[in-house]
Amino acid sequence: MSFQTFYKKEITPKLKEEFGYKNIHAVPTVKSISLNIGLGVGMKDAKFIETAEKTLIRISGQKPVSTKARKSIAGFKIREGNVVGMKVTLRGKRMWDFLEKLIKISLPRVRDFRGLSSKAFDGQGNYSIGFKEHIAFPEIRTDEIELIHGLQVTIATSAHTDTESKSLLTHLGLPLKKEA
Repeated sequence: MSFQTFYKKEITPKLKEEFGYKNIHAVPTVKSISLNIGLGVGMKDAKFIETAEKTLIRISGQKPVSTKARKSIAGFKIREGNVVGMKVTLRGKRMWDFLEKLIKISLPRVRDFRGLSSKAFDGQGNYSIGFKEHIAFPEIRTDEIELIHGLQVTIATSAHTDTESKSLLTHLGLPLKKEA
């Protein structure tokens, strides 16, 4: 059973009952997942930019889009128009496949993993995860790595509150820590 089918058959009824929705379309769902690599220090290094692009292609199965600086910042040696990052937005089947892989394979592979912070919600029901090392993903072979870099994953949901989003992601199996 695909992860999307699991969501529709198992999780939707639970969320509908939990929050008392009358319409099935009011139940929160995952809209998109964005993967982002900020180039930072490696901005001037063509090899680092190429490595970041290849990493995103391998992990997501899509070609990333370059993000460019909107204005110049002398203190960071950034000029307007410089490539400062790479991003990919996943939707549909690729999004559900990636989410399943993230929850079942990638997160358990993170070194010293004790659960994700439940404080990383943005107030509109979206959740962000930061990886210090991109090697947690199964597509990345450790023998081929030249540079280790970080990766940001943002899960955008249709939930209106963090409580709804937290419930949705917990039902999907995202290991959130119980924090005070």
